[in-house]
Amino acid sequence: MSLSLPADPARARSLTDVASQMIAALDGRSEWFSPARSVIAFVIDGLGARNLSARAGHARFLARAGSKRDVACTVFPSTTASALTSLLTTSPVGRHGIVGYRALVPGSGDVVNQLRGWDAGELADEWQRAAPITAGERRCFAVSKEEYAGTGFTRVTLVGAEFHGADDLGERVRLAADLASRHPGSFTYLYAPELDAIGHRRGWESDDWVGMLERVDAAVQDLAGSAAAGTGIVVTADHGMVDVPRRRHVLLAEGDALTEGVRHIGGEPRMLHLYAEADAAGHVLASWRAAEGHRSWVLSRDEAIGAGLFGPLVDDEVSHRIGDVLVAARAGIAYYDDRVADKGPQRMIGQHGSLTDEERVVPLLRLGAFATE
Repeated sequence: MSLSLPADPARARSLTDVASQMIAALDGRSEWFSPARSVIAFVIDGLGARNLSARAGHARFLARAGSKRDVACTVFPSTTASALTSLLTTSPVGRHGIVGYRALVPGSGDVVNQLRGWDAGELADEWQRAAPITAGERRCFAVSKEEYAGTGFTRVTLVGAEFHGADDLGERVRLAADLASRHPGSFTYLYAPELDAIGHRRGWESDDWVGMLERVDAAVQDLAGSAAAGTGIVVTADHGMVDVPRRRHVLLAEGDALTEGVRHIGGEPRMLHLYAEADAAGHVLASWRAAEGHRSWVLSRDEAIGAGLFGPLVDDEVSHRIGDVLVAARAGIAYYDDRVADKGPQRMIGQHGSLTDEERVVPLLRLGAFATE
């Protein structure tokens, strides 16, 4: 069967390669960026290239900083846990093993949150299998919200980085600029989760999201203006976002034919990992493909791996974390297991995780020393 998957966006570079190219620029060896004295990767969580283009009038500095060609393609699934790990380890998902928002721990029967599982004692540090780019001898810094200082996800993705926390976005920007100025040859990871948080609660088409975009735009302008000469800055994101109103939810209820043979549901509403009962994977694939194939990409694990969705190679240990069947929404829908008691996630409006350009194409903007490119 032809999978008819979307092609990678034309000319889009991979988010996985951004940090390694920035490090190479410090030695004048980058194929993407001009030489730099120090570098800052500013990751604006949830800012897709399509989102930015649609609201360019509210982000004039960002809009002027690049063109439609200045984009990167994030990983699959297009979700924070997978994408940030790929960015910070320069490894594809099939190597580092963070295969989505929630994934089955083989042999345990537990479907675990890949952002918070370490803090709950559900994941060992070795679950994240690739060495972060911050783990070498080069001086590296992480500037983020204070609450992320001691989390397990920070620990396993930013090994060796010196953490600086600040809840105020403007203060984070000033910290990053100062660190890069005082430490030639350094790599600084600067993270802003505010836009994504508002998008999930209110939707990216909301006035609240636009208001935060204006603040983010001002912060990027401040960073470009305050960074010392020779500092190379890249502004990018982990994923984009689509709004899915409640009327577009697909609820999986008790006795639903689509739950037959499904033992566990992982992933997230726009990209499900379906873990089948023994010998039921074929039935689950066929039933989901027949019912949902008109509005979602429905693939077996082998099909997804063969198509390179998790990278050119998937380690054996990682393959067992992937669902027997994957369901990636193509239409503006979101799937929820309505059998669970906690209905809170169904209040979420902004969503991501799938293969659409809205979710996986992100800005790749060059500022500072990189703006001469």
